[in-house]
Amino acid sequence: MQYTSVVGNYLIKDIENLTGIKAHTIRIWEQRYRLVLPKRTESNIRYYEDDDVKLLLNIALLNRKGHKISKIAELSKTDIRMSALKYCKKNTEYDDSINSLILSTYNLNEYTFNKIFSDFVQTEGFEKTIQRLIFPFLQRLGDLWVTNSLHPALEHFASNIIVKKLHIAIDGATKKKNKFKKFLLFLPPGEMHEIGLLYTNYLIRARGHEAIYLGQNTPFSNLIELIKANNPDYILTVYTNCKSEIDPFKLVENLQESSDKTKFILSGCSVLNKLSKFKSLSSYNKTLFVIDQPSDMNKFL
Repeated sequence: MQYTSVVGNYLIKDIENLTGIKAHTIRIWEQRYRLVLPKRTESNIRYYEDDDVKLLLNIALLNRKGHKISKIAELSKTDIRMSALKYCKKNTEYDDSINSLILSTYNLNEYTFNKIFSDFVQTEGFEKTIQRLIFPFLQRLGDLWVTNSLHPALEHFASNIIVKKLHIAIDGATKKKNKFKKFLLFLPPGEMHEIGLLYTNYLIRARGHEAIYLGQNTPFSNLIELIKANNPDYILTVYTNCKSEIDPFKLVENLQESSDKTKFILSGCSVLNKLSKFKSLSSYNKTLFVIDQPSDMNKFL
């Protein structure tokens, strides 16, 4: 794989993926309206800097909201930013904050990343920050990775920051109520992306229940033994990468044989892709449940 962007510099392919604006359209805007003027390398390759990207992100937002590009071109850069910000405050997608997180990730700027996160927590609270900011941000990162516009190291940079914040929140949410439920959480062999599972761990503990957290890439060999020894009320697992070593349907069959009282909660792409098969089971929505996202856990808590 080749990644065209370097820290602080972006080629037009990167701009296309970051903003959703086609490269052809960006060139027309440059030529006709002089909205953004890219720099050129010694070999005459056009590139864009951070301020160019921010401006184009704001222009793209205004354009999506129905503003004609000819009218946007008449505005100053400050007016463009302020106009876009008004929409961002009303926008449930929180595009401005998400785009800022993406830029701070590209620039490996942990200070800015933390500030955006902290400011969002102050106004929206921790849970809404994860659900409305972090999960959409991670989806955008995934899209950029798929299109070869994001180096895997940058994804690790952002994920590690988020994981640290989740661990801090989990440590502060360990008070159990009198009648608590016991949840056992794990990712099956081959599954490494644990942010969703960590957030679920937080939700369980924040509601006063007990969570036994086994984490990513859990070996299957001793799992049944561990389940019998701890007798959890619920077992929860997530299939994210769709290439896990154990098929989710076979996993459920094996685990259900080990316990007739424990309920199972499943999520992730491999599970959702086989939803019709799971629905055909007599245990579906009785002892076997499929959820689309961590916030769906509230009905069990």
